[in-house]
Amino acid sequence: MRVIITGGTGLIGRTLANSLAKDHHEVIVLSRNTNKTSGLDGGVKVVGWDASTAQGWGELADGAGAIVNLAGESIAGEGFPPKPWTTERKRRIRDSRIHAGKAVLEAITAAKNKPGVLIQSSAVGYYGMQGDKDLTEESPIGGDFQAQVCKDWEAVTQPVETMGVRRVVIRTGIVMTTKGGVLPLMALPFKLFAGGPIGSGKQLISWVHLDDEIAAIRFLMENTSASGAYNLSAPNPQSNAALGRAIARALGRPYWLPAPAFAFKLAFGELSTLLLDGQRVLPKRLLAAGFTFQHPEIEAALRDVFTNGK
Repeated sequence: MRVIITGGTGLIGRTLANSLAKDHHEVIVLSRNTNKTSGLDGGVKVVGWDASTAQGWGELADGAGAIVNLAGESIAGEGFPPKPWTTERKRRIRDSRIHAGKAVLEAITAAKNKPGVLIQSSAVGYYGMQGDKDLTEESPIGGDFQAQVCKDWEAVTQPVETMGVRRVVIRTGIVMTTKGGVLPLMALPFKLFAGGPIGSGKQLISWVHLDDEIAAIRFLMENTSASGAYNLSAPNPQSNAALGRAIARALGRPYWLPAPAFAFKLAFGELSTLLLDGQRVLPKRLLAAGFTFQHPEIEAALRDVFTNGK
């Protein structure tokens, strides 16, 4: 099966591409920098694109088995420390997703033989920060910046459904991996022997192990009855305090020094909501479809992540 992945040189895209290539699928990664192939399996083909149009790659969508649209600027920014959400960064975060989605829509519209499925990326930020309220795929959208970005992100490729293309929207939680994202930021104080709760420590975190993220995407890609929105988050959300203690145990470090909320707000502004505010997202539809999580519990998940460098 030919699989096209936008955002394929990012954390999730790169791991997904390698997983598919290992199983002998034809994998094509779209990248603005065709020299950016670090970490990609030798069987993965990298094709250049401008992240805004189908120019130069659109014909590959004709007869493709799947397109996985993961493209979009990182909400935390590249590198360390995370980049605050300035007005300009907010614009880039949103526009990068909308422009990429329009390019995918353009390619699918032009294809005579439509792709079998479009996997459209989104995030649990769709629901906003709602404390300890259970949030499933039927829950209403939130009202903050993240929610609006997710709403627009999801909507841009919706027209493919009128063309007969099966579309799956994946709302991903915080991905547990040492290779990027939020976990390295959370783990740093513990590595420096200064870890503890962030803010109140009571805020709930909806997380998913990288292995389960990839497995769930492939499960939904291959399950021809799957369509619509699915929460890609472990069935056991954890409080910040519980997650912190699990990180401490996995690293063999103490858990003792609280990090005051005001310090994160001063340093990161609105971006601090990723760590200070909580939500309890549950993978109701994914479980109902028969998916089995390899890492449903945070303790074992983090031991695997840190021990094996995932």
